Amino acid sequence: MSKQTNKSCPRVVIVGAGFGGLRAARALGNAPVQVTVIDRRNHHLFQPLLYQVATADLSPADISMPIRATLRRQRNTEVLLGEVTGVDVEGRRVLMGDRTISYNYLVLATGAQHSYFGHDDWAPFAPGLKSNTDATQLRREILMAFETAEIEPNPDKRQALLTFVVVGGGPTGVELAGAIAGLAHKSIVRDFRHINSSTARILLVEATTRLLAAFPKSLACKAQRELEHLGVEVKTGEAVEEVDADGVVIAGQRLATKTVIWAAGVKASPAGKWLGAETDRAGRVIVERDLTVPGRPEIFVIGDTSSLTERGKPLPGVAPVAMQQGRYVAKMIRRRIAGEKGRIPFHYRDKGNLATVGRSFAIADLGVIKLSGFMAWVAWLVVHIFYLIGFRNRVLVMIQWAWSYLTSQRGARLITEERRQ
Repeated sequence: MSKQTNKSCPRVVIVGAGFGGLRAARALGNAPVQVTVIDRRNHHLFQPLLYQVATADLSPADISMPIRATLRRQRNTEVLLGEVTGVDVEGRRVLMGDRTISYNYLVLATGAQHSYFGHDDWAPFAPGLKSNTDATQLRREILMAFETAEIEPNPDKRQALLTFVVVGGGPTGVELAGAIAGLAHKSIVRDFRHINSSTARILLVEATTRLLAAFPKSLACKAQRELEHLGVEVKTGEAVEEVDADGVVIAGQRLATKTVIWAAGVKASPAGKWLGAETDRAGRVIVERDLTVPGRPEIFVIGDTSSLTERGKPLPGVAPVAMQQGRYVAKMIRRRIAGEKGRIPFHYRDKGNLATVGRSFAIADLGVIKLSGFMAWVAWLVVHIFYLIGFRNRVLVMIQWAWSYLTSQRGARLITEERRQ
């Protein structure tokens, strides 16, 4: 399709190149439309493996792919690096500061951000994990804790440095806690002369009564037992009540620590405010069955930015939901351009849940089939390799994982400079 032809075609603007946005853009690659992808970063990020960047298993480039490189073969697609600040719904324009981009169809796939449940003042002391910047900064803090403890003569201060608290018992929290335990108790245990890294305390705190609420209780219990086997202290039914520079308060008890990691909750991007649309408690736009905004059939909202209920439950904020929604939206846009009428409702095909705990243990809920242990871990590896963007990344991650499995060593233990404010 030539650029001249493109100018007479409808314009589809996709805001966000995460799992949903990128899938929609790729599915429109040979459609008779102009596609404009806008993102504030120049790369697609495989977020499920961010915790491995934070714990020095992988480097940021291993789980990232430039958006332009991913879409360069699509002659009908352009990529713009910039920050979207709003949407002019009536004028059908996306606002980027002083610049505007007109659209015939708009796909908002702007993701989610950390939620501290009304305690935003905790954010400086309990960082979350949503970007490569977050991951490399967290990696620095974890590794610096051990380095500082190595030269700290005061035993109380040393213990505070060697205490790590992960808040939130979902997959991210479980995987983070297990990875930190593996780092402290195996990978670096021979690297220091004045501290024993295996004495580090890793606590996983969950306010509800059990971990991994999206999984069957039997699998969640197996994951908890494996965490405890790795040396993680699991605290369920106990809420974090305060976080500051010197520690946390958990169920009324103060614990001295210098490293707190937030994996307890997310809230949607401000897309709902841009549209003036109805949102749920987490700020997600409540969409129609075809993922459009009520009264605005030209605007689709997908992924973590949208709220859709199926079988009485809201769809989870996971990558498979976003990817399926991205493909669905591309299909609906193609139908409309072809003049086909009628709305086909979106239905999510749940292929199961996976979560890994440590180096060679995982749990897998595949519907009728439920696995735990090594075989579930192999399934976890295969699925994550398959969904990584780019052949190079797949090869590099497989090599890194093989090296880590055989040697228990981490290949990305770099302490980089602090992020400038």
